[in-house]
Amino acid sequence: MSKPSVLYDAPGPRAKVRNALLTVAFVIALALPLWWLLSVLDDKNQLDASRWDPFVTDSRIWTTYLLPGLQETLTAAALALVIALPLGAVLGIGRMSDHWWIRRPADVIVEFFRSIPVLMLMLFANQAYAEWSNIERDSRPMYAVITGLVLYNAAVLAEIVRAGVLSLPRGQTDAAHAIGMRKSQTMIYVLLPQAVTAMLPAIVSQLVVIVKDTALGGALLGFAELLSATRLVASNYSNTIAAYTVAAIIFVLVNFLLTGFASWLEGRIRRGRRGTGAVVPHDMAEETQAGGAGIAAPVLGTGATGAIGATGDQPDPGGTPDGGTPDGGR
Repeated sequence: MSKPSVLYDAPGPRAKVRNALLTVAFVIALALPLWWLLSVLDDKNQLDASRWDPFVTDSRIWTTYLLPGLQETLTAAALALVIALPLGAVLGIGRMSDHWWIRRPADVIVEFFRSIPVLMLMLFANQAYAEWSNIERDSRPMYAVITGLVLYNAAVLAEIVRAGVLSLPRGQTDAAHAIGMRKSQTMIYVLLPQAVTAMLPAIVSQLVVIVKDTALGGALLGFAELLSATRLVASNYSNTIAAYTVAAIIFVLVNFLLTGFASWLEGRIRRGRRGTGAVVPHDMAEETQAGGAGIAAPVLGTGATGAIGATGDQPDPGGTPDGGTPDGGR
């Protein structure tokens, strides 16, 4: 007789046979399309060694195209994040302000830039720089890409910051007020430091989105990022499939390294000090990017000290779940 588990019953002999058959069927279902795809590529000579050899034998592919393109991609993504993160924090805190003349403009800015596709923001920025600035034409695409990424991602990060703060138990705010802290001091010294750990997964997800969105500037503005460099490789060496496969692998490696670093940093922060265990989910960026209705009251996880999800209490650092306050109209 199978030993029962806490979470589920251990499979018996018949269940094991059924699971094995399902596994075999899944592998076959996965292998057939893959075999068909490889057959098509082989018929079109895309798997010939001559298509892939230049990546090993010709260093100019890397030094002239791929590495400079990767450098431009990482530079644009890093600058966009460095600018968008503090801007998003300011907007997120502004949306939770007691003062309507701070909260309403922050609401309008966040909702406006979150609603417009990042590609349109890049195009508008590129045209604006062309009309009203002296930026050289060669440098203008990079400025436009960074501007579009900053405006859009600052709006998304503002929601992530708001979600991170609202995920904290209300007792944190009450305790800070009990010892005489003002609301600004409570936010700076109590809530934000604890919310950082909850926000990290969502921030990392948004960073991955930023890295990938740089390709939009290469497609329409001529920004010399990795994907643009890959097009040149495919054109010069007549190896489209091989070139884009290598570019995809590079993107995967970059995002894997980012995720790994963020996971290490998150674990270090959680082990080091304060934290409620609440976590803003990884898919928050995608939800907001998809034009969701906003993140109203993201009480999303519990930890050693955070029983908020179980109790159903909505932590509110001084306001209503939607970031307002009971007397917010004053």
